[in-house]
Amino acid sequence: MFAKAFRVKSNTAIKGSDRRKLRADVMAAFPTLGTDQVSVLVPGKEELNIVKLYAHRGDAVTVYVSGGNPILFEVEKNLYPTVYTLWSYPDLLPAFTTWPPVLEKLVGGADLMLPGLVVPPAGLPQVQKGDLCAIALLGNRAPVAVGVAAMSTAEMLTSGLKGRGFSVLHTYQDHLCPEGRQLDIKKSSYKKLSKFLQHMQQEQIIQVKELSKGVESIVAVDWKHPRITSFVIAEPSPTSQTIQEGSREQPYHPPDIKSLYCVPASMTLLFQESGHKKGSILEGGEVRTIIINYVKRNDLVDADNKNLVKLDPILCDCILEKNEQHTVMKLPWDSLLTRCLEKLQPVYQVTFPGQEPIVKKGRICPIDITLAQRASNKKVTVVRNLEAYGLDPCSVAAILQQRCQASATVTPAPGAKDSLQVQIQGNQVHHLSRLLLEEYQLPRKHIQGLEKAPKPGKKK
Repeated sequence: MFAKAFRVKSNTAIKGSDRRKLRADVMAAFPTLGTDQVSVLVPGKEELNIVKLYAHRGDAVTVYVSGGNPILFEVEKNLYPTVYTLWSYPDLLPAFTTWPPVLEKLVGGADLMLPGLVVPPAGLPQVQKGDLCAIALLGNRAPVAVGVAAMSTAEMLTSGLKGRGFSVLHTYQDHLCPEGRQLDIKKSSYKKLSKFLQHMQQEQIIQVKELSKGVESIVAVDWKHPRITSFVIAEPSPTSQTIQEGSREQPYHPPDIKSLYCVPASMTLLFQESGHKKGSILEGGEVRTIIINYVKRNDLVDADNKNLVKLDPILCDCILEKNEQHTVMKLPWDSLLTRCLEKLQPVYQVTFPGQEPIVKKGRICPIDITLAQRASNKKVTVVRNLEAYGLDPCSVAAILQQRCQASATVTPAPGAKDSLQVQIQGNQVHHLSRLLLEEYQLPRKHIQGLEKAPKPGKKK
């Protein structure tokens, strides 16, 4: 809604009666907020303005601005919090998580698609279609967007996390953001901007130069400065901690991963007698039972050799290649079953403890561990596909950095849309092996690259 510049119609101070009405509207729209919290959000005496504007698509929007920051906006009599308000009340709305690279697309005006969701071990929040939701980035619980659910949580899982998940209304860094979040130096201990900049430069956080006469400019920022890297969002209240423990803070439990098969259009005739149709999801054992019953029901077992099955027109069309249609009349049982499984579409089901299963097409990619050479011939260990198993790459990187006493970074995975990779200095496959196999208890078959661990006696 605010991805492009908007036109301001009016900007006026709020009246006392309108201020009281706004408080009542906030309490009605967000019943989880207490009276004290509403009083802080909509202050009694501090400056509070009503900004009426037209969004770039013509929508009439009313924005409530407190202390220079937009705190709420109203569209068609529906009240929404801004990201600034959600930073103060991060548990005001059910929060869904996406990958950091997705933010740029959301700021550009895109809606959040379900393939971009990160499913935590405790599962997705329960919402209904039309519910107001917050969107946060992996590794940071501060919301970066406000949107409306395009479907319920149950429908999201049934769809296999495909399609549009949320209509995004407002994001961090959109055109509504410049309207607020200003540093009021006069209310700080510095009183003057020049003193603040001078102090920051003395702390070696920034570099300031006079690029033109009388105009000082910030030319460099030390993003690795301890004052910046140590900055964290305040711990949530006891109430919000309970919510977090029920969602992201739970100990990791590995998902149950099951290989399944989907009936394609070319195989429907073979499976329709058993009550299945195109798109039906089956386990391998179910497929074998259906084929065996079909053969017996249609009397296709060879009378002279019970190990052979006669192929009727349906079996021929479903499992034989075109050049075999007139030459292959019978097949051994094992060959028949193998061919049937190969003709079905592979899918897989991921189920986290206590959550509804999620079915996706194809085969699940294993966690991929590789070694790479970097500058000065130094080795690094790279880990990909952690997200498919409900693992947070940022959390894994933090654990490895502490245990290996080596630098660890998280970057976008090359060639993988909205996926991250962990890169840690040195050959750390031993540490990864212990973490993934022993602590997270992931099956070895879902991890590739464990054999790259350094051999005993060799330098890492």
